[in-house]
Amino acid sequence: MELSVLQTFIDVVKQGSFAAVARERNIDPSSVSRAIAGLEAELGLRLLQRTTRQLSLTEAGMTYFQRIEPLVEEMQQATQAAKDSSGQPKGTLRITASVSFGLTCIVPFLPNFQSLYPDLAVDLVLTDTNINLFAERIDLAIRLGLLADSTLIAQRLMPTQYRVCASPEYLQQWGHPQTPSEIERHNCLLFPLPGFRSKWRFRDASTTEWEVFVRGKTIISNAIALQQCALAGMGLALLPSWLIAEDLQQQKLINLFPDYAITATEFNTAAWLVYPSRAYIPLKVRVFIEFLHKFVVPRTGQ
Repeated sequence: MELSVLQTFIDVVKQGSFAAVARERNIDPSSVSRAIAGLEAELGLRLLQRTTRQLSLTEAGMTYFQRIEPLVEEMQQATQAAKDSSGQPKGTLRITASVSFGLTCIVPFLPNFQSLYPDLAVDLVLTDTNINLFAERIDLAIRLGLLADSTLIAQRLMPTQYRVCASPEYLQQWGHPQTPSEIERHNCLLFPLPGFRSKWRFRDASTTEWEVFVRGKTIISNAIALQQCALAGMGLALLPSWLIAEDLQQQKLINLFPDYAITATEFNTAAWLVYPSRAYIPLKVRVFIEFLHKFVVPRTGQ
């Protein structure tokens, strides 16, 4: 039996749908159904129980899935290792990141990356949803904040440091807050997540922590949009330094409290590199991680 058919079976089990696998591969669902039917006919076993509403493994199907999944992964790793032996990454690197991080920290550097690795195609999925890496065939995800426990492998790319900032025009009109408590008298640009919308947390050099309540007339669910509003003089904003590093350097935005650590949730947040739990990390993933550390991180103000 062909390896591709076994992979199709594994994908159907993980995604729970013929249609989902077909969409991901851009093929007709009947092709997926025929592949599974052919596998069942070859084995003489019913692997999947189909109803109008759900797809589930039979007892035989569960046993078969548990045995072949690690074997198929081993075969794929062996194939990838053989390809990587040339020393030049090839194929397609599929990456996912949040919209703001991707547009700020990945897209501007893609021309440089692809000039270094001309045989490697990049498929960049920008979304603020944490998509399933296995189901979407993602090689590498960049995720922000605190990570939930999972079977995925995670490596810290860089710490996430937040700054309270405002444009010179706003400060000229409304004044420069001298202490964090004075923020309460200013219009703040708010992010509609718990914490970000109602209070910001400060920590001074003596590690004393406290909260400052914030208010504002503008709530936006995208960090780049908040950045643009801050640049336009609409209020104070709490933004990650990787997003506003260039604005601070050019003094388009002013870091109001450089002597404080600031956050809306936790102080130890970071940008994380996340990839499927595999014994072998493909060369294409390794070279992109190295590229991020060498070219991207130093230019983001971290």
